[in-house]
Amino acid sequence: MLTQAHAVLPASDLKRAQEFYHTALGYDPAEADGGNLRYRLASGSVFEIYETGNAGTAQNTQMCFITDSFESDMAQLRANGVTFEDYDFPGLKTENGVAMEGDSRAAWFRDSEGNYICLTEDV
Repeated sequence: MLTQAHAVLPASDLKRAQEFYHTALGYDPAEADGGNLRYRLASGSVFEIYETGNAGTAQNTQMCFITDSFESDMAQLRANGVTFEDYDFPGLKTENGVAMEGDSRAAWFRDSEGNYICLTEDV
């Protein structure tokens, strides 16, 4: 019944968000209509960004990028100006921005609109 899903992220400044996703992640929207940007990744995944005054209010992960090149992708994102969050609370502790759970790793950063984005490896 349900075959696909995609993330929808809020932005208080759509142009600023578009610039962040271009500069930091190398993505350009496949479609743009009014207050909405739609991104299509090579994997077939899709995410959208829309303009709203509610942006930056969520305090949870809103989207994850799955990678098989965790260390190099994290290094590239840092080189592009992305700052990874550090956490130290029950159930989640990061070192140099990276949380380990078994063989899996994850790291979180915020986009220009305050959305929490995760980078994780698919183990």
